[in-house]
Parts: sequence; structure tokens; C-alpha cells
Amino acid sequence: MSVDKLITDNLAVWTGAVTRKSTSGRGSNGKLEMTGIKKLRELILELAVRGKLVPHFDKEEPVRELLDRIGEARASLVADGTLKPVKPSPILTDAETPAHLPACWSWVRLEEVCRYIQRGKGPKYSDNGRARVVSQKCVKWSGLDLVPARYIEDDSLKSYQRERFLLDGDVLWNSTGTGTVGRVTVAGEVNEKCLVADSHVTVIRPLLISEKFVAIYLSSPDVQKKIEPTHEDSLVSGTTKQVELNVAAVKALPIPLPPLAEQHRIVAKVDELMALCDQLEQQQAGNLQAQQALVETLLRTLVEAGDANETHQAWNRIAEHFDSLFTTEDTIDQLKQAVLQLAVMGALLPQDPEDEPAHEFLDRVAADKNRLAKVGRIRKLKNLPNVKAEEMCFPIKRGWEWARLEQFSIVGTGATPARDNLSYYEPPAFNWVTSGETEEEFIFDTKEKVSQKAIDDTNVSIYPAGTLVVAMYGQGKTRGQITELMIDAGTNQACAAISLICRDSFHRKYIKLFFEKSYEELRSQAAGGAQPNLNLGKISQTVIPIPPLAEQKRIVTKVDELMGLCNSLKARIQQAQTTQAHLADAIVEQAVA
Repeated sequence: MSVDKLITDNLAVWTGAVTRKSTSGRGSNGKLEMTGIKKLRELILELAVRGKLVPHFDKEEPVRELLDRIGEARASLVADGTLKPVKPSPILTDAETPAHLPACWSWVRLEEVCRYIQRGKGPKYSDNGRARVVSQKCVKWSGLDLVPARYIEDDSLKSYQRERFLLDGDVLWNSTGTGTVGRVTVAGEVNEKCLVADSHVTVIRPLLISEKFVAIYLSSPDVQKKIEPTHEDSLVSGTTKQVELNVAAVKALPIPLPPLAEQHRIVAKVDELMALCDQLEQQQAGNLQAQQALVETLLRTLVEAGDANETHQAWNRIAEHFDSLFTTEDTIDQLKQAVLQLAVMGALLPQDPEDEPAHEFLDRVAADKNRLAKVGRIRKLKNLPNVKAEEMCFPIKRGWEWARLEQFSIVGTGATPARDNLSYYEPPAFNWVTSGETEEEFIFDTKEKVSQKAIDDTNVSIYPAGTLVVAMYGQGKTRGQITELMIDAGTNQACAAISLICRDSFHRKYIKLFFEKSYEELRSQAAGGAQPNLNLGKISQTVIPIPPLAEQKRIVTKVDELMGLCNSLKARIQQAQTTQAHLADAIVEQAVA
């Protein structure tokens, strides 16, 4: 089967473009499609370097003759002093060349078909000069990008031998860098640009063969897999976190070599098929962007609906195209957020006029809080500022009330006992929560424990199960996350502990879902420089729309039901990803067999 037909016949598998009405779909941000195209690119490269991409022609110059010409050219370069004499390369073993090649191809070591393979060297940089330095940031899969290239000090250029200056057609292979090691590109017209490579880039200068074919081979899955320290034929040294491409291994790397004319045909076909992949990616990116915009618009009309009739109409518009709209993890996350927003606005369910108004519920909570203060169970109450009009984000339903969190809860925090005092951690006696653990929906255990002495000597307080914990600061997405203690535990100072006066579980779940809805808004209130933080005052002053207690229970029940449906949709998407990945792998195996 030709590769062109393979691509056409299996396009749905590569791109993840399954039938929309099946509600199968793509991963977050179209990752399934992009993964499919990535696999397609890998297949193209693998077929190219195994001689299965273009036809072979008997009348072309045999590869043996090409190798003879390369040998003569190398000898001539050695004779005129351009190339240093090198020892003959070790004969290739069967273990080094497991892949079967066409009869007109031959395995050779990379060093045998190049006149120069060398890492660059660390330069002395300057603000200007006549030469620039190619770093690993400049070497992109899409080509050589000189925007990040810095200048080299003119005086230091005197120590550079002629061969260190880059030439047209040099193959540049990143030798180090997390996320950059292994990237390959071919330098274009560089003679007049006066470029050198730094020590993070290996320069490969082919001799009488196609530099683009060399780059194709170095980009192929077989070679890229070897840029792992755990690979049995690894080309790198170092750890999984920091690897370094070994020049000796690069020189000794076996490369499958076709006749020169076939090399050029392979390069042309790869360019053609990669252009097709580019088109698919652009098409999918455009489709995904349009889908995201449509979902955002429809969900916004749903959330901003002025009355029950508008809400009903907006929901009908979404329901008619539900399977077409919510086909990615991102769109489902948007749907979840809309559900939470509707929930705290009272727009998910009809109201019951028989419900006890929220102000009566809050009055009872206030009375309970006063009693606790009088008997010394909690600190003396302070007067809270009234909720201002500008703090009321949206109109609330009849029977609801705006209230500050501290009106119906106790908000506290914790501390980190001195790390150099082992007696604060041994023997472990109490669970102790850090802000990073708030990423879990519930906390059933903690990574660290503290001792009784830590409780006696420091500000660590033990909060009961059912306490809500909000991260006030932390790296990445931590700040603003909320979790619920399922055990008694203390916290560090980066957490706010919310102990609700009313112990009703539905009330607690309602407050928790409000904080889940308000994650981004809460994060935006953080202050500080490199790592913005929230504080206890901002958490305790949070303004929350409070429904009647009976309505809180109905809202929580409905949200749980809808979130369950959303999670089921996500599970189906993930299953679709797995199935399509298996199909793509099967097609690859069929194509290269």
C-alpha cells in the first residue's frame, strides 16, 4: 500500500476525526488529533529511512559507487590537510543494524559519510560583533531561528578554526537541554552570516550525500528513541533529567544509506507529506478554535440569561448540538464551570416558596456562633462590614442572602514547626496538611505528621473532619484550590481552614462548590510579586450567595448529578483516545512490516 493511500484511508484514525454523534472525540485542546498527526509524521519518517516511501530504480548509481566516491573525497581532504586522518571505523555488526534494508541500500557509520562532526564550543558573548552564536534555542524542528542568537566577541573569533564556522547544508543536532536535546535542523544559506555553534549543538557536515536525508534519519523514531539514557543503544550520557549527546556515539551511529538519487526523491516525498500534515494541523487548529469560541458563547448566554424563559431557550440551543459541542476535555471543563455558576446563581432548579428564607438560617447560625463565643469555644466575635452593592456579582433569587464567609464559619490557619527540630515531627501523632495537598478533592491521609510537642509549642491547630481547606499560596495552580478534611488534621500557614458553624453536609458541599466555582476570581485577589499570595482576611471576607438550606440540598444533589454526567463524557473521550492510539499503532506496524 502506498503511503499516500495509507494516509487517505486512515485519516480519521490519525486525526481523531471520529463521528461527532458518537460523542467520542478529541483530547484536551485537540491533543488526540495532534497526537495522531505526530504519529503520522513519525510513520512518514520511519518509512522514509527503511526504504518504503519511494520506488527504487536499478539504473541509478549503486550506493557502493557513491561510497567509493565519498572515500576518495575524504582521502583528498586528508591529503590537502582539510581533514585530519581518522582510524578506520569498526565494522558494523548485525546487532547494530537490525532493520532490513532494500538490496540497493547499505548501512554505514555516520562518520564515514561526513567530513566534520563536532560539538560547538562555549563562546565569549558580546552585545554586537561580526559573528553570531547558534544555541540550542535556535535549532527548531521547523528550521534555524536566528532571533535568539547572540553575538560573539570579535577577539575570541581568532581562536576559531575555519571548520568551526557554519556552512550551507550543515546539519545541527541539539546536544543538551531539557525539551530541546535531539532537535535537528539543516542550516540554509549561512556563508555570509558568519555563524558558529555553541557547546550545546553538534555540527554534522555530510560529504557528497543529501544533508536533508541525514536530518530525516536523525529525526526518525529509531534515532530519537536512543536519546534516552535508559535505551540499550543510548546516544546520551547523564540522568533522565539532564542528558548530553555523546559526540563519539554520534560519529559511530549507523545510518541506512540509499543511492543519492533516491535520497533526493525521499527528501521530496517527505517534504510533500509533511506539508500535508501541516495543513491538517492548521485545519484542526482552526476547527478547534471555532468550536471553543462557540462553546464559550453559548455557555455565556446560558449563564447571563435574564430569566427562566431565557435560560430555557439558551439551554435548548446547547442541547440540540450537545454531542457536537462537548467533544474535548476543555469544553467539558467549561460546561462544569457553567454548571457551578448556574448553581450559585439559583438558575439550575426552580425555587420552592415554602422553603425557610436564607436570612432565618443565617440568624440561627449567628445565634449558635454567639453561644460558642460566650462559653469560650471560639474567640470573641468582631463586627463584620456589610456586603456592599459592588460586591454583589449578580442578582440573587428571592429568599437568598449575600453573606461574608466569616458570618457563618470560623476561618483559621496553621503553621510550619521548625524543620530543624526533630521533636516537632517525631513521634508522629497528628495529620498535617500542606497547600500542595489541596489538589485532591478530599484528604484521607497526609504526607507528613507532627508531634504533640508541635501542637503544644507552635500555632498548629487540629481541625475536625469536615473542615474545608483553601490554599492561600503555592506554586502553579495551587493557590485558590479547595479540599475537604475527612480526618482530623492541622495545616501549615499556607492554608486557610474553614470550620462551618452549621455541620449539615449539604451546606458544607454548597460552600465547597462555591469556592470551586470561584477559583479564578479568588486567585485574582492575590497580592505580591513573583509569587502572589492570598491571606486569611481575604478568605474570611469572601462574599457568598446563600440560598435557603433546603435549596442548598437540592442544588448540591443536582450539581453532583450533572458532574457525574460530565465525568462520564470525559471517560468516554479518554477511552476514544486509547482506542485510536491502538489503531494508529496497528497501522504503523502494518505499514513498516
